[in-house]
Amino acid sequence: MVTDWTARLAELAAAADVPGAVLGIWADGEQTLAPYGVLSRATGVEVTAESVFQIGSITKVWTATMIMQLVSEGRLGLDDTVADLLPEATFATADRVTVRHLLTHTSGIDGDIFTDTGRGDDYLEKYVAILPEAMQIFEPGAAYSYCNSGFGVLGRIIEVLDGRVWDESLRVRLVEPLGLNQTVTLPEDAILHRAAVGHSQVDGSAVTSWMLPRSLTPVGLITQSAGDLLAFARLHLDDGVAPGGNRLLDASAAAAMRELAVPVSGASGMSGVGLTWRLNDWGDRRLYGHDGVTVGQFAFVRIDPVARVAVCLLTNSPNAPALYEALFREVFAQYGVVMPGTPEPYDGPAPEGLERHTGTYLRSGVTFDVSVGPGGLRALVRATGARASLADFPERTYDLAPADPGGDHFLLREGPDQPWTPVTFRTFPDGSRYLFSGGRVTPAT
Repeated sequence: MVTDWTARLAELAAAADVPGAVLGIWADGEQTLAPYGVLSRATGVEVTAESVFQIGSITKVWTATMIMQLVSEGRLGLDDTVADLLPEATFATADRVTVRHLLTHTSGIDGDIFTDTGRGDDYLEKYVAILPEAMQIFEPGAAYSYCNSGFGVLGRIIEVLDGRVWDESLRVRLVEPLGLNQTVTLPEDAILHRAAVGHSQVDGSAVTSWMLPRSLTPVGLITQSAGDLLAFARLHLDDGVAPGGNRLLDASAAAAMRELAVPVSGASGMSGVGLTWRLNDWGDRRLYGHDGVTVGQFAFVRIDPVARVAVCLLTNSPNAPALYEALFREVFAQYGVVMPGTPEPYDGPAPEGLERHTGTYLRSGVTFDVSVGPGGLRALVRATGARASLADFPERTYDLAPADPGGDHFLLREGPDQPWTPVTFRTFPDGSRYLFSGGRVTPAT
């Protein structure tokens, strides 16, 4: 049994080439915070337990929590449409996309609109105004496809109903009631703390662009300490009751957020999604959690309601997935939870008929050109538009390893020491083809 998580984190982080990290554990009524390394290789400033990191898309659960507060207050319903709540929204399906669709990533809106709409407090109003330019990938409710754009819409709904900018609603509704002192959304506030800087996958150096555009704030721009993230995790672990004893969310709303709403197959580690929480079946346990990725920073949180354990990992490196796999496996094993192994390539004869998958697959921010090479399927992946300037590799070729003999399921990985992630080729009911990777639907052109 590991008793010194600081030492163990140091061993595993060094092996994974992660410059800095903080591990947070809430278990048995006690909190453990284990820091490691440096905030930036450029400055060499040491990581402490109070250091703040970008939590990326874990921010979405904070946005969803505020939406569920508004539901409990009777100010909106899960089946209200965007058009009902935002008359300003003019994208084609606004009268059919509901709050529930947005929370469960089933709206069909092209999900990776990273357009910078400026630093003004009207950033979300402007963001919603550009969505008519977004492609509608499928009909609302027809499939699951991870959708950043939808949480920009949810953020704007919160603003309109609360009559204040999203950042202020976050402060009033959650940050202050939870007693958090190391949770911010703006860089001018982050620099008042020991703030981590992301690192490049290319050469491991510190990045030169610290954050995503402000237009993505309710999507993924919360910056905070591991202790503050654990306080939020405990809010959900305790069915909406804050660590200080105040109820911030109805118990029924908290439970609904982690109940299966949409099954998901072919997404790494996920069995489904609730009202934003991702569900993970580990052995005989169903955990819930979320991951987050920004510019060179990766974050993870997992919660086991049976063992009453919450674990988070904040890092400043794209090498973090390997660290997460090794570290969380050990942490949760101490509480009787068996984390499943990562997928591995199929060890058998090469599948036949791979030509049926060749072609170009396109959505906002990325293009996949799939071809058959000497060793099997190969994908040339190109970042496009606003995402190209944020990508470590604007263009990269991956060999797709078969995951089974059927020839529709494959795996890729970012490097030899990183875990494999699924890539699946599927068809819509109308026969049109799409690629499913990273939890996203990418249609064939």
